Amino acid sequence: MLDSTRRSFLLGSGGLALSALAGCNTTQREVVQSARPVADPFYAEIYGPKPDEMFPLPAIPYEKIDRRFYRQMVDNPTGERPGTIVVDTANHFLYLTYEGNQAMRYGVGLGRAGFEWAGRGVIQYKRQWPRWTPPDEMIARQPELQPYSAANGGMAPGLMNPLGARALYIFKDGRDTIYRLHGSPEWWTIGKSVSSGCVRLMNQDIIDLYNRVPDGTPIVVMSGAAAAPQMVMAPDASVGPGPDYY
Repeated sequence: MLDSTRRSFLLGSGGLALSALAGCNTTQREVVQSARPVADPFYAEIYGPKPDEMFPLPAIPYEKIDRRFYRQMVDNPTGERPGTIVVDTANHFLYLTYEGNQAMRYGVGLGRAGFEWAGRGVIQYKRQWPRWTPPDEMIARQPELQPYSAANGGMAPGLMNPLGARALYIFKDGRDTIYRLHGSPEWWTIGKSVSSGCVRLMNQDIIDLYNRVPDGTPIVVMSGAAAAPQMVMAPDASVGPGPDYY
């Protein structure tokens, strides 16, 4: 059974205090298994419905998802300082690092080959139930998206919006990368590379991550060899977000 501290953090009530886990030790780490998932009351709560959202979210059928992609506290394998988001593209994991060599790990979906972004940046903005505005190059490939262009105001928020319940906007050197961390109703794509480039989390997980990180949080998206250890400082907050890949 999970202890009350870990349960609190997994449920998203651990707050933003990264020092809260300084006293944790490896005996508290949940064993990660790739075996076929089974019903689990704890994860039924984590991935249950969220009726109080602007657009009430249905429960996620977590039993159909490989257990390694569930939200869980693990030993920090990244080497990054506390308070950093690290996306491990090779294994489809996102880590939020904490003190005490711990990290909250989430399963993610990624962009297919040719549509990825990698590097270091910051989370410049966060949005609840964002609008989606596909970039012009995406519309050129998929003309059916023209009604959602920036000129037409984008796609309104909602359960079928590709950005889901929350979006975190990645900037690098003061410029919008047009890549996002965002929610998705397509839970079955977690652990796969199928989109046009962004990092997708289950809606219940992106809400949890959104509540844990402030604007200006450093982010590392790894591709192949690990990125250099130098941190990128937060760019000018006056720069606004642009259109989105997803």
